Amino acid sequence: MAATAQARTALGRWGEDVAVRFLVAAGLAILERNWRCELGEIDIVARSDDVLVVVEVKTRATTAFGSPLEAVTERKAARLRRLAARWLAEHPVSAREVRIDVVSVVVPHRGGPRVEHVQGVT
Repeated sequence: MAATAQARTALGRWGEDVAVRFLVAAGLAILERNWRCELGEIDIVARSDDVLVVVEVKTRATTAFGSPLEAVTERKAARLRRLAARWLAEHPVSAREVRIDVVSVVVPHRGGPRVEHVQGVT
């Protein structure tokens, strides 16, 4: 793996760790991380009361090319909905609702990360 790809992977993992801490502090229970099937990957599966929350984490070192939230297109959201249905089919969890959220983590040059949590992306 090239150094740049390794750096991106490390940044992504770090961002997911930041997102998990943020979500837990907000009261969500983390059920699973980095769940994969042939359709793709869910970064975080969480629960908020009786709502199953599928979380896409986007981490960036800079916003020079736009907000990390802009990286979640309608096509990506549709894939996340399919992945959520697949995850539910494979796990004995009941939920009143399934919600797709996005957590954006931006690493500033100074200070701690900036975290933004957008609920109910469609």
